[in-house]
Amino acid sequence: MIARVKKGNPSAIAGKKSASKPTASRKQRSVGPPGKPSAASPETQLDSFIAKFDAPIAKRIRECRAILRKRFPTAFELVYDNYNFFVIGFAPTDRPSSTFFSIAANAHGVVLSFYWGSTLPDPHNILQGSGSQNRFVRLPDSSALSDPKIVALMNAAVAQAKFSLGKDPGHTIVRSVSAKQRPRRT
Repeated sequence: MIARVKKGNPSAIAGKKSASKPTASRKQRSVGPPGKPSAASPETQLDSFIAKFDAPIAKRIRECRAILRKRFPTAFELVYDNYNFFVIGFAPTDRPSSTFFSIAANAHGVVLSFYWGSTLPDPHNILQGSGSQNRFVRLPDSSALSDPKIVALMNAAVAQAKFSLGKDPGHTIVRSVSAKQRPRRT
């Protein structure tokens, strides 16, 4: 079903579904250990996840997140503190499959991962990975997010999405926390 949108809305012209209407799922949510809700706010949890990293990586994660929050203020942040990676996904809905791209970090660095990267135009061949769906670019520092080639990939990811970004401010949702994790420090 395509939601009704106001005249002139680019998502209406492209035939995209709009994610602009607030729903009960737009509230901040967080989870604790597997299957248990957390009493801590999503921001508090996010800070504790980032604090597990060495200072230079933690700083890069925070800087990249700030840049993407400013550029996409209505996106949901879907947070995963998984076994291999700490991930902050940016999406127009609270569904993981609608994710445009994510900041993914481990003890060795930070990448910008494109959930549907295999379908993105990449004329400069900067996307890495060979899986059937995901592709990524390494972020040696947060200024890489201003590189016109990476900006073009992010814009293409948003443009090809099934849902458009809404008008309401985005929320942070902690989707999962793994009890067992690889070390976050080198």
